Amino acid sequence: MPGSAPSNSDDDSSAPRAGKSAGVSYVEAGEGDAGQRIDNFLSRILKDVPRSLVYRILRTGEVRVNGKRARPDHRLAAGDRIRLPPLQRKTEEQRAAERSAPSRSLRDFVAGAIIHEDRDLIVVNKPAGVAVHGGSGLSAGVIEALRATRPELKELELVHRLDRDTSGVLLIAKRRAVLRELHALLRERDMEKRYLALVVGRWPFGTKTIDLPLKTNLKQGGERVVRVHADGQQAVTTFTPIQHFGKLATLLDVSLGTGRTHQIRVHAAHAGHPIAGDEKYGDRERDAKLKPYGLQRMFLHAHSLTFERKGAKPFTISAPPPPDWQAVIENLKKGLKR
Repeated sequence: MPGSAPSNSDDDSSAPRAGKSAGVSYVEAGEGDAGQRIDNFLSRILKDVPRSLVYRILRTGEVRVNGKRARPDHRLAAGDRIRLPPLQRKTEEQRAAERSAPSRSLRDFVAGAIIHEDRDLIVVNKPAGVAVHGGSGLSAGVIEALRATRPELKELELVHRLDRDTSGVLLIAKRRAVLRELHALLRERDMEKRYLALVVGRWPFGTKTIDLPLKTNLKQGGERVVRVHADGQQAVTTFTPIQHFGKLATLLDVSLGTGRTHQIRVHAAHAGHPIAGDEKYGDRERDAKLKPYGLQRMFLHAHSLTFERKGAKPFTISAPPPPDWQAVIENLKKGLKR
């Protein structure tokens, strides 16, 4: 039959088992296979065999058509008997891993976003819209892409997390000992985190520290929402205005005294000036006024991290905001001059 699976030469009723190296097998080309190149034919019927292996067995002469060696461009005729050598076939687990593996474009994107690397750390200027890890319908994020790109680094782990729509500095530890050390700094609040935030409206407070507890709740459907709540965990955020853009928006420097989920976003919204473009905690009407200036996403950027490790000089890393962020800021500046 056309495209039939290869049969084992010792027992025509048994097909080679996935994940095992089967013996020599034979397959016959049907009428529908006539004129097809043998490399394409084999790739079609051997779906659980890597294409690179298909070309290798053709190149080495292990594939025979009617007893003769066949080049990859050999055209089949109906009734041709094709001999296949023993093949190492993919298991279901291997195929599932390949389906969930980071795409080439994601791997290249993340690799291009690395802004620092040393013996212990990789620092990525995470693009907005890219998750830090797979989950919630996403098969892969930054950490999976790095593990796929750098398989020799067996202990790569995220030191902290950023929301998917937040851009900026993201730390990845190369070794678990480094991860434990940096987690201790985070627990003791010995790591300074600074963000840039564009909030809607004119920030009226000057420098303001908001010390209000936050509690995480799950809405119907599993969506995670954080609210200011007396029973929540302590959360401290300091906002300092950098530039006002009339009554439309304000660019703020933000420093964190704690590292709670959605902390900056919730505290900014509680102050009456949510992050521009924040679909969960934001103000759609005021966001709409920023659309003509190029606003298309949430404008929160992890700008810098500073910390000091034992026996080492203070480490500081900063990441510039992405081009679309800078374009919106420039458009707002031009708007002030009109």
